[in-house]
Amino acid sequence: MLKSALGLFTLVSVFFCTQISAAPILILGDSLSASYGVDEDKGWVNLLRAKLPEHEIINGSVSGETTAGGLRRLPALLESAKPELILIELGGNDGLRGFTPQQLKENLTKIITLSQAKDVEVLLSEIMVPPNYGPRYASMFSQVYKDLASEHQITLLPFFMTQIATKPELMQRDGIHPNAEAQGDIAEFILPWVKNAL
Repeated sequence: MLKSALGLFTLVSVFFCTQISAAPILILGDSLSASYGVDEDKGWVNLLRAKLPEHEIINGSVSGETTAGGLRRLPALLESAKPELILIELGGNDGLRGFTPQQLKENLTKIITLSQAKDVEVLLSEIMVPPNYGPRYASMFSQVYKDLASEHQITLLPFFMTQIATKPELMQRDGIHPNAEAQGDIAEFILPWVKNAL
């Protein structure tokens, strides 16, 4: 009886140790990942937690964040979270503020290299600016992400807002942010990319 109890205890201990030791994931993003206008527990990051319960998912996203702001905060986040995977979802606010593609690339390059220096797997989310910014700027902006993925040999996640932004029923009134109904779709879209990157 005692042997059985000890055996069960060992199995439970191994199970929980496995659960706790699963790779931590850091999300470094802006309002699209920070549940802007949506209850945090209904945001896609929290929904992703429910789909990957064995992983600790740290949401380091801040509404209004630029690549420069993300870069400033990154060292502390890497130190505290000690992630094995980082999903970078930044650049939208750089575009909205008219920052140059070169500035965007410089900041994202530093974010990627800082992460890789800590042996963190990098998953980069593509970001697109609205078409009213002009086709030339939009093309140069989008190309930054493709170039970074190629240069640093990292996975480029397609922009998760592409299909959602065209559906008014999934958008908030500002026409920029996804609403609560869209969060589940975003989590489902991102899930296989995260799984493949781990």
